[in-house]
Amino acid sequence: MMGDPKEAGAEASPPRAAARGGLSLLPQAESEEPAQGSALFLGGNEVKSRAVVKYSSAPPRTAFARLEEKTDLKLPPANWLRESAKLGPAGTTILGNSKKSKPFSSFGMAYDFIDSVGNDVDVVSDSENIKKLLKIPYSKSHVSMAVHRIGRTLLLDELDIQELFMRSSQTGDWTWLKEFYQRLIDQKWQRKKKSKEHWYQKAILSKFLYYSINGDGAAQPVPSPAEQQESSSSDQTHDSEGASWPAPFEMPSSVSEDPSASSQGLKNDFVRNILWTFEDIHMLVGSNMPIFGGGRYPAVSLRLRDNNKPINVLTGIDYWLDNLICNVPELVMCFHVNGIVQKYEMIKTEEIPNLENSNFSTKVIKDIAQNILSFLKSNCTKEGHTYWLFKASGSDIVKLYDLTTLCEETEDKYQNPFTMPVAILLYKVACNMMMKKNQNKKHYGTIRTLLLNCVKLLDKSRHPQIIASANYMLSELFQLDEPKKEESSDSPLNENSDESYSEEEEEMPDSDENGSYSTSSDPADDNKAVAIIKSVGELSVPEKYKSIHQIRPSCAFPVCHDTEERCRLVLSYVLEGLKSVDSSIKKESDLPAADPSTPIPLKYEDESTRGSPEGLEKQMALFLDKMGSLQKGNCSGQSGMTPGSWQHKMKLQLILKSSKAYYILSDAAMSLQKYGRALRYIKLALQSHDTYCCLCTNMLSEVLLFLSQYLTLCGDIQLMLAQNANNRAAHLEEFNYQTKEDQEILHSLHRESSCQGFAWATDLSTDLESQLSVSCKCYEAANEILQFSDLKSQNPEHYVQVLKRMGNIRNEIGVFYMNQAAALQAERVVSKSVSAAEQQLWKKSFSCFEKGIHNFESIDDATNAALLLCNTGRLMRVCAQAHCGAEDEFKREFSPEEGLYYSKAVDYYLKALRSLGTRDMHPVVWDSVNWELSTTYFTMATLQQDYAPLSRKAQEQIEKEVSEAMMKSLKHCDVDSATARQPLCQYRAATIHHRLASMYHSCLRNQVGDEHLRKQHRVLADLHYSKAAKLFQLLKDAPCELLRVQLERVAFAEFQMTSQNSNVGKLKTLSGALDIMVRTEHAFQLIRKELVEECDQPKNDEATSAADSSPNLNREEVIKLLSIFESRLSFLLLQSIKLLSSSKRKMSNNTEEDTVLQTNKQIYSQLLRATANRNSTLLERIEVIICLLEQLASGSSGSSGGAVP
Repeated sequence: MMGDPKEAGAEASPPRAAARGGLSLLPQAESEEPAQGSALFLGGNEVKSRAVVKYSSAPPRTAFARLEEKTDLKLPPANWLRESAKLGPAGTTILGNSKKSKPFSSFGMAYDFIDSVGNDVDVVSDSENIKKLLKIPYSKSHVSMAVHRIGRTLLLDELDIQELFMRSSQTGDWTWLKEFYQRLIDQKWQRKKKSKEHWYQKAILSKFLYYSINGDGAAQPVPSPAEQQESSSSDQTHDSEGASWPAPFEMPSSVSEDPSASSQGLKNDFVRNILWTFEDIHMLVGSNMPIFGGGRYPAVSLRLRDNNKPINVLTGIDYWLDNLICNVPELVMCFHVNGIVQKYEMIKTEEIPNLENSNFSTKVIKDIAQNILSFLKSNCTKEGHTYWLFKASGSDIVKLYDLTTLCEETEDKYQNPFTMPVAILLYKVACNMMMKKNQNKKHYGTIRTLLLNCVKLLDKSRHPQIIASANYMLSELFQLDEPKKEESSDSPLNENSDESYSEEEEEMPDSDENGSYSTSSDPADDNKAVAIIKSVGELSVPEKYKSIHQIRPSCAFPVCHDTEERCRLVLSYVLEGLKSVDSSIKKESDLPAADPSTPIPLKYEDESTRGSPEGLEKQMALFLDKMGSLQKGNCSGQSGMTPGSWQHKMKLQLILKSSKAYYILSDAAMSLQKYGRALRYIKLALQSHDTYCCLCTNMLSEVLLFLSQYLTLCGDIQLMLAQNANNRAAHLEEFNYQTKEDQEILHSLHRESSCQGFAWATDLSTDLESQLSVSCKCYEAANEILQFSDLKSQNPEHYVQVLKRMGNIRNEIGVFYMNQAAALQAERVVSKSVSAAEQQLWKKSFSCFEKGIHNFESIDDATNAALLLCNTGRLMRVCAQAHCGAEDEFKREFSPEEGLYYSKAVDYYLKALRSLGTRDMHPVVWDSVNWELSTTYFTMATLQQDYAPLSRKAQEQIEKEVSEAMMKSLKHCDVDSATARQPLCQYRAATIHHRLASMYHSCLRNQVGDEHLRKQHRVLADLHYSKAAKLFQLLKDAPCELLRVQLERVAFAEFQMTSQNSNVGKLKTLSGALDIMVRTEHAFQLIRKELVEECDQPKNDEATSAADSSPNLNREEVIKLLSIFESRLSFLLLQSIKLLSSSKRKMSNNTEEDTVLQTNKQIYSQLLRATANRNSTLLERIEVIICLLEQLASGSSGSSGGAVP
């Protein structure tokens, strides 16, 4: 029956054309035709069967020639044994099957359809083997097959014991199996010869086929007009089979009959490869059955039958399965008697199971297929092992042996001839899965298991290339830089990574009733068998051997809980790969070939085929020469590898992988703050990379990017080591520790290179300057690599990071030199002039800051550029401070050099603010720069005020400059924003107002003449004193400053009073001064609070007391200010009493003034008594003052005296 036209078309594998002796593939038009499928309904039981031709090498089908009755098949036709495009050369007999199936026939198919193996297909085999298995319950003949497991796929091959033992007597390959077979199974083994009847039937069939192909001397059929029309358009019909004839053979039939033909290579010698789905079993089947077509029969199979011998069940099953596998809907049988053609009979495929004498149930065949597959799946569990399915002739017992285990008991485990083909297939399947784009990571466990089993099978000394490549692929499975959350797939993974199946799975019986593992009722000598089917009859029982296993349990991909574990696994595979390469270099000349006619595609890229930017090698060579790592004229390495050889390419890939792994390890150690370990790993990464550079003939930009990243990380590590010098011993210990694995990898690297190229970058220095310098050099080298290739534009993020780090390290070095200069300045005692060493340090520091600013500006990093400009401003202030100590303290004046450097500092701070633009861009940095600028202006003003350069400038000019600088400082001093720096800003602003007020007060005292100017100074002094007092009152930790400001205000009032003549004016000024005194109560309260807190500290813990008491309270200063305060209060009260008691005022009868007079007298009296008592403590004296001020405040509240703000 024709199938669903919607099915996928047949596929052809292009590489096969060359490998198959020039056979043509399916024409394009045919390969795209709908595949044929069949669903047969037989005897009420539905059996689903569908076939898709994957490859066919036969010419288009032609109609068979219907032979005339009485044609004598014993006579050879004229074209007999001639080469024919339709039949192939001589020897194509037995239904087109040229010779017995080779022991490795399934491997040839597997190699050609590698996509299907291990994944989609359950079985790969010759159709003859499939038929033989499905006929087991009906047949008494022996069965001997080799079974191999690759992923979820089973490969079945005929294992012709007789042929193998004939061969073993010549080669000695299978001696162990021969001994085992004779000991356990057939002690009287001898070769059975084929009968004359066998050869007679073979010859008759051959002649019949030659007669039927419409060749020279063959009978010509006369097709009807309708047939002619159909035949002419056969190319456009649903003929998806396309080709249908056996492949021509390259060797004489006598040679190809011999099993040793398998040594030609593992070729796919089938005319047709079909993907056959039988029920739920997917099989890749090889078939050589001739298929004829044309006329009324688009596809028929042709059979020759002896009319005297009725068709039996075995033959019926044979014919039925052949037609199902090849999707042939009809069978044509030609009957003969003693070679004389009698008649033809046409039978539909679905009618074959119901033929007379050949009745069989298709349902039973289906059950047999499912049971056999389940039995094999459950027991052939180890990938890489060769299993032997054996049923002796006439026996009902089927046994399964693990030949690999039996072979390992012999002296040479590589005596199993299947070892190499299995290993190569495991490798190829893994390669194929690896090469698929966007491969789902859930397959990684499968790939890993395939590769591990491949490596396990191979002899390291014989197959170093495959072992090296397999280990490289194993290392590639681990994504070194993947995030943690992606490390495991959705399905839970177990830790059983060495085998794809656990021990429990291998030993677990399928079910209690099948007894397939039970050996209690079997002879003792069966203990070698893995599993036994005690009776072939069991195979017909539905689901008797239903597998309880998944067709492939989820393979264990090791769960790496952290990056280090993952990298260590990668490095272990890299090391094995390197060992394989290194061991092969010594004896490259006598390396054994795996299989001369089977090229093994090793999956690494040929470095020489990939382009790189022009001149890149030259630039890289110059760079490496500058770094001191170029070893001239040595691209082949010291071990003598030939550039372009597989060893050279593989070692390059392995070395590059090791450098990446060490880089990731270093990065991980860095994040854990294990800087010594991080430096050790980055050293190994750079040593690997150095070796790579020595070996590489064509430098790739990708590899240069890695080097740039390695050097960047190395710079980071050196910087962190510099900043964590206190833990140097621990870092040194971590740096010097090395694992055996690391030592062995390093040993392999040393075979090619000295690995000293980047030694300068990975030294663990104890000198801070040296560490910072190395860090900077690392970043500069990383940047240089990006500059001379086009990597800068390709990797903008990395480029920005490198420049940021360069800017940062230059800032660090600049600060280091600046601090050294400041330290030298602090130590300078004898010599008053600035030393040359200091100036040298300034230059170095300035140069670093300048370069750093340029780095940040080149990537538009305004914030960091502003910070470096700010540090340059600080350097200018250090220079200015250095010049202030160059003169005698008593003759000290603010020098021009100081002014110059402070002006430069101001310029840099203003540049920093311009760089930022607005506060919104980065408020913290903006506030910091603003504060520094305010401080610079304030320092300039303070120094000019305290050390006025009167020898160079007039007093008025100095006062003007001080005033301007102070006002600029105020402008950049933000007292309103509620930041952490607000109290400092308030203190600074209060201090500025205090200093300005003091300056104007001083001007007023010393100035004579211009009354307008005096008035202006008086107003300004009053204003600034008022503002200073307000700001100091906001602060809780500046009582002394507040007290001093208020006392100066009182002095200012006293000074004004001296110039007043009228008593009324004087009394008003006195009242204002006393009001200022009252307002100092806040300051005294703060001082009292701090003193009380000091007294409350435990007596027995003086150290704690001293430490916990406020550092702002200077007792000596408090006593000094208190004494001044007492004297000034006493003076003011006395003056007030005198003025209020004057005779003129006595006569005015002013009761309000009388009250004030009385209050002032009382307070004055108490004050005199308190000051007379020398034994009073500081706290007592302050409490007295607070009490007096409270009285004064209540007594003068009704006073008409002017209040002072």
